[in-house]
Amino acid sequence: MSSIRPLIPLLLAAGILLGGNGLQSTLIALRGAKEGFSASGIGLMGTFYFAGFLLGCLAITRIMKAVGHIRAFAALAAIASVGTLLLVLVLNPVMWCAVRFAGGFCFAGLFTIVESWLNSGVSNRDRARVLAIYRMVDIGSVTGAQFLIPIFGAGGFAIFAIMSMMITFSVVPVSLGDRSNPTPPEDVKLDLARVWRISPLGCFGCIAVGVTNSAFRTLSPVYAEQIGMSVADVVTFVSVGIFGGAIIQYPLGYLSDRWDRRRVLLMTTCCAMLSALALSFIAGSNPALNFVLVFIFGCFAMPLYSLSAAHSNDRADTGEFVLINAALMLFYSFGAIGGPFAASAVMQYFGPSALFVFSAVVYAIFIAVILYRMQARSGVPAGRRRRFTALLRTSTAFARLARRNSDSDGPAGS
Repeated sequence: MSSIRPLIPLLLAAGILLGGNGLQSTLIALRGAKEGFSASGIGLMGTFYFAGFLLGCLAITRIMKAVGHIRAFAALAAIASVGTLLLVLVLNPVMWCAVRFAGGFCFAGLFTIVESWLNSGVSNRDRARVLAIYRMVDIGSVTGAQFLIPIFGAGGFAIFAIMSMMITFSVVPVSLGDRSNPTPPEDVKLDLARVWRISPLGCFGCIAVGVTNSAFRTLSPVYAEQIGMSVADVVTFVSVGIFGGAIIQYPLGYLSDRWDRRRVLLMTTCCAMLSALALSFIAGSNPALNFVLVFIFGCFAMPLYSLSAAHSNDRADTGEFVLINAALMLFYSFGAIGGPFAASAVMQYFGPSALFVFSAVVYAIFIAVILYRMQARSGVPAGRRRRFTALLRTSTAFARLARRNSDSDGPAGS
């Protein structure tokens, strides 16, 4: 524990940021609906967020090299905090799109700084423990922060002030932590064409998951609000879906280490599609039934990214873990840029339940791709499969933090 103690300020900052970012995503949808913004307008804000996020992933290393970790963190946190207050001061869809773009850029940079800093401070012996703590911080912060909305309400100034305070407060543990400013990381090497050649299925899977997961995170509060849920029920609906995805990843990963990973990917995608259809055609406006079904949906929809990444890593050469997963993060971002706006356009014309019909269609296409790739290429032998790693989609730097004792993570059976 003593070796992890110096990292506690960074983990605290990460928890504050993860909670604030997750809270903002839900609040944007709820407050936007209250202000009369259309579903397509709210979806467009999600598209702008992920466009900014992609740009932030690509630019942050240069910023860190220019001014260092702490100054870069403070600058990005200040911009994100100011943007949060602008959301309530200027209730205009165009301004909100601009703020969400800036927010995506800032949060990509903030998470990259935290994760690269954690990576520089963690030993290989403690890496698995820090990752486990980081994942618990993620799920606890994101789900817990949601419930600030029913406490303070989505219609006033207070909740935006609290979000701004959270983002600003994250600077304190970073500034006062007992670690010196580490050397900025090297630029993440990106070779998207090579990664696509290594695993077309893994790349396509990350794009598909980007489309559906970003649509869910951006528009599920709109869906819940439009079917008549209270504010408390809306945040419960969102949180239950996220929590479901967190707890089922490891059982699915365990299975995928022992079976052809594509079979697990196929089974999981089929279950995600069926649960999405159930939400569309069975759940109706019953809150309890929606909670149960979105929990099942989250259990199968959220782990698809990690399963796709695990399959890609099985195909990679030794030492390519960071290269592969940084590229897959960008493929995810490409899908995430288009997902919210496309899904919101469907909702605009066909109603709130069309959100999950849209997701089911994307999953159906992914199922067809999986079946095709299973015919076109033989499976990875059990002896070559690497251990499953549950990955967060917070920054390209997470790939460095998530690698095990070396980039050449041994096979699952070793």
